[in-house]
Parts: sequence; C-alpha cells; structure tokens
Amino acid sequence: MAHPALLLLISLTVSVSEAVSFHGGSMTFMPGNRYPDGTVEMHFYYRESGKLPCDPQVSWVCDSGDCGILTYAQPEVTDQDRSGQILWCQSERHMTTNVTGDGPFTLSGSGCCWASNVHNLSEWTLRSVVDRRQRSDTGTANRSPISATIPNIRVPQNCFQRLHLLAHDPDGDDVRCKCPSCHQHPNINLDEVSCTLSSNGALDQGLHVFEFTMEDYPVSNITLTNENGISSVRNPYNQTTNIDSAPLSQVPLQFGVEILTPVHSCVPGVNRPSLLTPTPLHGDVHHAAVGHVHIIDLRAQSSHNSILDFQVSGPWNMSKSLRNASQGVTEATLTWTPQESDLYHHVPVCFAAETLQSQSEMRCIVIIVAKSRVLSGEAEVFCEDNSISVAVSKASMKGIDQNWLQLRDPTCSLTSNDTHILGTVSLNTCGTTMEDSGDFMVFKNEINSFENPNEVITRRSQVKIGFSCQYPKVASVSNHYINKKSDYIFTESSFGTFSYSFNIFTNNNFSSPVDPSLYPLEINLLDMLYMGIAAHSALPEVQLFVESCRATPDDNPYSALFYDIIKEGCILDDTVEVYHSDARAYDFGIQAFKFSGGYNEVYITCSVILCAEGSSNSRCAQGCLRDLARKRKRDVSKETARHYITQGPFRVARQTQHSAAASENGGSLHVSAGTAVFAGLFIVSIVVLVGMWVYKGKKTRETDRMYLMSSF
Repeated sequence: MAHPALLLLISLTVSVSEAVSFHGGSMTFMPGNRYPDGTVEMHFYYRESGKLPCDPQVSWVCDSGDCGILTYAQPEVTDQDRSGQILWCQSERHMTTNVTGDGPFTLSGSGCCWASNVHNLSEWTLRSVVDRRQRSDTGTANRSPISATIPNIRVPQNCFQRLHLLAHDPDGDDVRCKCPSCHQHPNINLDEVSCTLSSNGALDQGLHVFEFTMEDYPVSNITLTNENGISSVRNPYNQTTNIDSAPLSQVPLQFGVEILTPVHSCVPGVNRPSLLTPTPLHGDVHHAAVGHVHIIDLRAQSSHNSILDFQVSGPWNMSKSLRNASQGVTEATLTWTPQESDLYHHVPVCFAAETLQSQSEMRCIVIIVAKSRVLSGEAEVFCEDNSISVAVSKASMKGIDQNWLQLRDPTCSLTSNDTHILGTVSLNTCGTTMEDSGDFMVFKNEINSFENPNEVITRRSQVKIGFSCQYPKVASVSNHYINKKSDYIFTESSFGTFSYSFNIFTNNNFSSPVDPSLYPLEINLLDMLYMGIAAHSALPEVQLFVESCRATPDDNPYSALFYDIIKEGCILDDTVEVYHSDARAYDFGIQAFKFSGGYNEVYITCSVILCAEGSSNSRCAQGCLRDLARKRKRDVSKETARHYITQGPFRVARQTQHSAAASENGGSLHVSAGTAVFAGLFIVSIVVLVGMWVYKGKKTRETDRMYLMSSF
C-alpha cells in the first residue's frame, strides 16, 4: 500500500499542475493624463486564460527603462466554463503607472506552465514595449494595437481552415502580427498583415500553442518627441527590406487552439454552430458612451448538437444572458455599461458559440468608449441588385455641415437636397465591404465626419452613420446549407467585376438546370452527372480556364479525404466527358460515385481562372500541365487570381434489394427462384469438378503405368 505522504505529494502535484494550467494572455495599453511636470499616466489591460482558480499567474516586472511603479487593481473574472468540467476561465486586470522617463520601457512576465500541448511547451513569457513620447500626428503618446481571443478555441481536426485574429489600432497604424515560434507548426501559414492563420495540412489532435507579438507602425513618417524637445523619426513598415522600420510598440497575444476529433460534416450550422444575423461581424467597431447601456446581440444555430453557451472575452463587468429559440437556434445578449474609467478606451470583445463537440468561428469586435453618444441621425436605406442608396434626414442632425461628411472612400461624393443628405454606392466601390454573416451576405459602408488635421480643437459633433444591405444566401431546402445554384462575384483591378456560375443540368443539352426543389440532389451510382461552369464579364475578350476540380465528402475543400477529377488542367477521371468548352463556358459530365466508408455525400470544388484572350503567357494558354517542370513564368496582369467555386452536396440514393412494389410473398418467391438457380449451378459445378478429377486420376494412372512399363 502506498505511503500516505506519497499520496499527499501526488495529490498536491496534480492540484498545482491544474492550478497553473496557462491557456494564454493578451495586453493592451493607452495613455491617460499628462501632468504639468511631464509625467504621463499609462493604463494597462491584461487578460489571462486558464483553468480555475481564475487568478492571473503573471507578475509583471520592469525589464528596461523607467517603468514607474505599477499599481494593480483586483483581477476580475470575465467569463468561465459553465459545463461543470472547469475547462476554462478568463480574468482581466487593470494596471496603472506614472512614467517620467524620456524613452521607451519594457514590461515582462513569465512563468510555468502551459497546458499540456502537442509540442510540449512549458514556460511562457509575455513582453510589452511602451513609448510615452508624444506623436507628431496625434499629439499624444502612442496607443497599442488591440487584440484578444476567447479563453478556449476549439476546432474539429477536419474543419480547421483559417483563424482570423483581431488586429485593431486606435491610432490608425499599420498592425503586424509576428510569430517567431510559428515554425513549430509546419502545416500553418501566417498572414502578418491580416493577422490570419490558415491551414495547409491536417494538424495533430491536441492543444497547439501560439505566441504572437503585435506591432504597430505609422502609415506615414512621424516624429516622437520627449519633454526636452528631442525628436526621433518613425517610418512606415518597409515590406521589402524592413530597414529603419522600428515598431512604435509591441504587445503580446498568446493563445491555444485545441484540435478535436474529426466530425462527419464541417457545414456551418450542422455539427459546428453557425453565427447568424444580427451577430456582429469580425472586425466591426461599435461606439458606446459612459453611463449608457451598450447591447450586443448574438445568435447561432446548430441542428445536430445543442448550443450550450457562448464563450466571451470582454470587459469584466459585461453581463451575458442566454435563451433558446426554435430550430436549434440559441441567442445571447451581452450588456455593458461603460464607466468613467473606460473613457477613450478601445475595448476588444470576442465570442464564439459552444457545443460539447465543437465551436463556431471566433469573431472579435472593438467598442470605442466616448463621453457622449455618437450622433447617428435618421436614415432610410434602399437595397438594389447592384447598389445601396442612403438618405439621411437633415432634421435629425441639426447643425451638421455636409461638407465635413464623407463615405469610407472620400473620393466618392455625397449630395443633398433641402431635406436629406444623399449617397449611392455600388456593392464593390466607395469602400463598401462584403461580409458573410452566416445566413446573409452583408454589404456595408458608412458616413463619417472628419476633421482638419491641422486643427487642435473642433466644435463639430462626431458623426457616424453606418448603413448596410443584407442579401440572403442561397435558400436551403434541407437542414443545412446547399449550393443549388452558385453565383460567385469578384472584383479585380485589371478585369473589373466578373462572376462565375456553377450549375447542375438534367441532361447533356445543358439547357435545363436541375429544379431547386429537388435539392439535395439524389443520384444513383454510375449515373451521369452533368455540370456546367460559366464566366460572366462585361469585357469582350476573356477566356475561362478550369484548372482543377476536386471531390470531397464534406464542404471542406482541404479535407484529408479527396478525389481529383481535374488537376493542373488535366482530366484524371476516365468517365469525364467534356461536351462544350469555349471562351466562357465549360460543360462536362462524370459518372456518379461516392467515397468508400460511411460517406453518402459528395461536394465538388473547382478552381477557375479568367484570362485575357490571346495572351500566350497566361495560365489559360498553358492548358494541361502533366509535367509541372514545364510551367513557365506567367503574365499575371493578363489573368485573374485563382477562385474556388463549389457544388453539392450530391447524395447517393439508397439501393434496395427488392422492388418496392413487390409483395412480401412475391419477394419470397423471387428469393426462392434465385436460390434454386444458384443451387442448380452449384450442383452442375460439383459434377463437372468430380468428372475432371476422375478423368485426371485415370489419365495419371495410365501415364504412370506407361512410365513403369518403359522402365523395364
């Protein structure tokens, strides 16, 4: 029997291990008051994720420079696991210091241990570099980039495609996401500009640790000046050489991504929750006022798994209420009333819907806190097929000068009449952005006030009027998203706006698309499936090229299980028949199939390119490339980027053993007749085999006898 002291030691070790299970942390900072003696008050906001007890493990120390004396507020829990399994929690701590030094200073915190992870990382270090000197463009000290994550990011192994991280800067600086340790993840690519992680292969199951540093760079040359009038220059980020480009600040963003066991389908809204309108889109900016309640509505759907909660990373005094709606929809309301201490703070809020088996995409927004509410005005919005028009009532914005209002793209003008300020934008110009909200495609723009950059004061109210139109995605006739008829619209500088359609047809005339009411389309194995891809462009001389078509058992084109139908412009499947191929259309057929195993659905994703007709160096001109060494340098100005279009799912019809019209007795007779035929054939086979055996034996004996006779 184990010694009691040993058992106690093991118990304490396990307890300590659980208590210091670090899941990540993030820090942001902003300047506060500037006092007559030159002292600058700095505010730091640190969020840490881990397991209960939900207390920050980091003790921040001064690494270099004059950091002043840090004053810590009591840490507050922002959100925690409510499943009873104590899987995660997150806390936030506010710290302040008064800085008198002239130059930058560095705060750092380190410790042990990361939660158990696939790369066995243990110790962690977070570091923030702060500069209190006055910027020439804003007249204040620099403010750090803003970012955060939910406490526990979870993705099924076959569903991880990309992870969008928040990269907002209060000063409008260029934010870069650096990840020196990302070489440990060979199947992960990082886009430092958009701060996006994307997968180029399957990730091992378990926790993957990411240690980021967020850096900000000015968009134009500025100076930083200390109290003695001594200045130094800061340049924009040089993407080519990065010479003389020092960041204005550095803050940490560390988090883990837990890769779960695969799920049957990655279709949003089935096994994985799908965020629906009016849930804010990733990167949205909200405006709140001190003392006024700010409300954020979240909505998600999962038809196969119940949504238990929404993970939220936000300010500590933000409340959350849940309610279940119909058809697998769960709604949440986040409520927050900013305090005086939150004034001018840019607050990150991240969220994701939770089931036991999976999680929705993570989205993050920023709430900017002002002294009073931003003037929004009253407006009517008119949604057309290709444009959005807005009419803002002048009566609701008394004293507002139209000359100080602009759209996101200031080169697009506003007009007015006696009663309204008017604006019209197309869906792809004037700064209009497109977002996928889950059940709608949302096109957004806004009217903002602007200031004279040379003025120190202003007497004009701040105006922000956001307007948008949402267009329903392709209607679904089953319990999850179906492509039915996919129209994909793109815009590129050399080709303008163009689109592709990807349809299924009833026969090889390619004139009658399949009736949408028949979706999801059921097919029999070996039946011909007729598909057509068409390009639509206002340019007269363009050429469509279908570079690849790949089948997968779910809507993830990067699925580990796939079947190449067309690759590098070469047809690989023997049953493919091309019926019609010209400059703008590609019609082909393929015999229906399904994936081996328990898969009954097939999705087909094709990559397509549009080229200038007659260009000898375009990808279209190269055609089929079985030998990749033949690839030559392409004239990218004569072709679009590669775009992906998808059709599906196609479902294999269930095969029955007997006719559905046969009676029970008829079925029996059918089986009996078949059995009789089989038995007869079996008996005949036995007779033939016996005869051959007798004949062979007799012949063998005769041969042996002849051999014996010849030997005498």
